Amino acid sequence: MLVLFETAAGYAIFKVLDESKLQQVDSLYKEFETPEKANKIVKLKHFEKFQDTTEALAAATALTEGKIGKSLKKVLKKVVAKEAHEQLAISDAKLGGVIKEKLDLSCVHNSAVAELMRCIRSQMESLITGLPPKEISAMSLGLAHSLSRYKLKFSPDKVDTMIVQAICLLDDLDKELNNYIMRCREWYGWHFPELGKVVTDNLVYCKSVRKIGDRTNVAGSDLSDILPEEVEAEVKLAAEISMGTEVSEQDIGNIRHLCDQVIDISEYRTQLYDYLKNRMMAIAPNLTVMVGELVGARLISHAGSLLNLAKHPASTVQILGAEKALFRALKTRKDTPKYGLIYHASLVGQTSAKNKGKISRMLAAKAALAIRYDALGEDTNAEMGVENRAKLEIRLRHLEEKGIRRISGTGKAMAMADKYQHKSEVRVYDPSGDSTIPSTSKKRKFEEVEEAEEPETPIVKSKKAKKQPVKEGG
Repeated sequence: MLVLFETAAGYAIFKVLDESKLQQVDSLYKEFETPEKANKIVKLKHFEKFQDTTEALAAATALTEGKIGKSLKKVLKKVVAKEAHEQLAISDAKLGGVIKEKLDLSCVHNSAVAELMRCIRSQMESLITGLPPKEISAMSLGLAHSLSRYKLKFSPDKVDTMIVQAICLLDDLDKELNNYIMRCREWYGWHFPELGKVVTDNLVYCKSVRKIGDRTNVAGSDLSDILPEEVEAEVKLAAEISMGTEVSEQDIGNIRHLCDQVIDISEYRTQLYDYLKNRMMAIAPNLTVMVGELVGARLISHAGSLLNLAKHPASTVQILGAEKALFRALKTRKDTPKYGLIYHASLVGQTSAKNKGKISRMLAAKAALAIRYDALGEDTNAEMGVENRAKLEIRLRHLEEKGIRRISGTGKAMAMADKYQHKSEVRVYDPSGDSTIPSTSKKRKFEEVEEAEEPETPIVKSKKAKKQPVKEGG
């Protein structure tokens, strides 16, 4: 039996001298306690050293992906193919299948082979001759660094740090945009206050201010590419009768510069949102389908990473973002919150108030499954998310319909709504409500009440008088 052993310095092919020892898996480590004992079990047949770190990185990458690299193919053809009748012991079953398919070599992978690999690794320095220990450790460190850089460079889809930074930047941009727009409206409102009431959209307002400048220029300005025709006419009419104060050209220049900033930030925000949407579909497609891009990104940002979020149970995902309310409720012995960041998901938003708690609990349970599938699964499709979302929508429809079912009867039939017919009632004016004077005198009324409430005299039985005892004698 031959053994294929991978190291950071190169590929080693060992020949097993005593195969009977492999039957005793539990006591195999005793045969490798010393270099002398180890040399009696296995013997180095060939060692193919890597030329540089680049070759080592290519070989390690091919092994992790279950492929045969150029250097490995060269070794197998040179050494192992000459002894095709021998079995080849390997550490990866997936790689063994590829070797058998392409080179037609018999490969073995079992518990005995895994134990043998561990034993060879413990005595690697003595078994592989001509390779100093310092060189092996230096090549191992160099390969580890190169492989880490390679994974970060060539697998950016699984780097969720970009999502955390993007959603935080998106929130910051929203805050800054609100501050800038509020300042722009207040600043230009001193000169042309009527424009803020006519144009309500913030971005359109800034574009209009940038194009108009001084309100006296409105009559000669063409705003058809920014505003609809009716709104443009209304703006021109408002400019003629405006009550705003006069401002200098320098003031208008500064306001226009602020409008440019708002427009640029708005365009960048749109671009950043598209980037976040694409990145979320690449990293967590099932979570994105379940709760949306923004809510999913905020959940990942709150947890720190997708892997940390996958470790949370569904009950934690449900109230993630409402920690302050949760601990306040626990402290005061009140009801705990039913939802946190997940409240902003579209499924919870379209639910009636009484069913929001139920839907948020069900959505959190399905979202927790989707998060684990995205973080730990190898597939990158969103089939599971689409399927679970369809189930939740059916459940939501049943919950909403339950409220309009009949209470009595079978409870299965839908409540029949009567056709609405508008019936107008003609009411006649009642003049009796005009006067506050009572129609009858109070004295007469009180007399009638006293007569009606006069109590009946109860019949009381008279008691018999007791006989007094007569005293005798004088």
